[in-house]
Amino acid sequence: MIADAPPPPPLALVAPAEREVSFGRIAGRLPRGAWAVVVRVGERSIAVRRVDGGSFDFTVALPRREVTVRVAAYAAGHATERATVPRVFGLPRSAAPRAVRATQDSRLQRTVRALARSFPGTSALYVENLVTGRGGAWNARARLPAASTLKVAIAVEALRSHVGKPAPGSYLDLLLHRMLIESDNDAANETEATFGGGSRVDELLHGLGIGDTWMGGGYLHGTPALPPIRARVESQPSFPCCKYTSAYDLARLFTDIHLAADGKGPLIARYGSAFTPSDARYLLYLLVHVPDRGKLGRFIGGGPDTLLHKAGWISYARHDAGLVYWPGGVLVAAVMTYGNGVGTASDVLAGRAARLALARLERDR
Repeated sequence: MIADAPPPPPLALVAPAEREVSFGRIAGRLPRGAWAVVVRVGERSIAVRRVDGGSFDFTVALPRREVTVRVAAYAAGHATERATVPRVFGLPRSAAPRAVRATQDSRLQRTVRALARSFPGTSALYVENLVTGRGGAWNARARLPAASTLKVAIAVEALRSHVGKPAPGSYLDLLLHRMLIESDNDAANETEATFGGGSRVDELLHGLGIGDTWMGGGYLHGTPALPPIRARVESQPSFPCCKYTSAYDLARLFTDIHLAADGKGPLIARYGSAFTPSDARYLLYLLVHVPDRGKLGRFIGGGPDTLLHKAGWISYARHDAGLVYWPGGVLVAAVMTYGNGVGTASDVLAGRAARLALARLERDR
């Protein structure tokens, strides 16, 4: 008696994945006999690809918003298998992570310096085009009170300590939502205590070469071939605070997460067996939902630009750092302020820095 042949494998998607950002990669395994793949977002087909063999891997232009991606495999003129992936946040293909060397853009450097000098207190700025590496900085290695900006570092360490992407509604998923999106200090302390204390966060950062940052303990309850980019210290205040970081370090951290989303950069090289590209894309997905658009996003909201960021503030310091994805690529920006003028002037400074840097990149493009 001849045994029945095993059923053909179903359509299986590798990318995109639910609750992750995507730069448009569509990849997976085909069912037997399939010869075409159709990709749909909403009611619109955005790609039709003829495929050979048992797998497929190509890129499409996803809308720059949260979408549901539907993929269908076709054989003998009709769809044989379908897969649906909800809660995918599309980012521009032009921003797909790549390793570049940071170099100074003289015009952007002058712009950054003028912005810094317009602020009445101490400020520190770092901006860089992560497609070309060109950027500018002012006082970027000065150590300033970190406030909530280091909650991103806590999230990286928590994901490194956890096996696999947190399930929807799981303990860690809920903690990260509260810590990053609501900027809840109690959630930050609970995440730190459960998935690695401040010393482990410091070890993680120093392992990445991020050396002007110190996490220390928890948060108070209830308080929210060109020259390299100059990142020297122009002024170094002293402050009564344990946690500190620099604009340069914050930009490095966000850059490392961006690169890790495609399996590149120091986070993957050093911690790739624990902190995976899926972890990075999930973390970026959380950061795109962070509110408080009045700082880096102050003058760029409502258009084609997408901000993924984490702000932080205390009575005498106010900061914002993150990634701005735009049709031509991606910009990393970190703006920190301390002392006199902290408040609305800090927010305006961050917003002007992001807007003017993007304008410069548009001209380069």
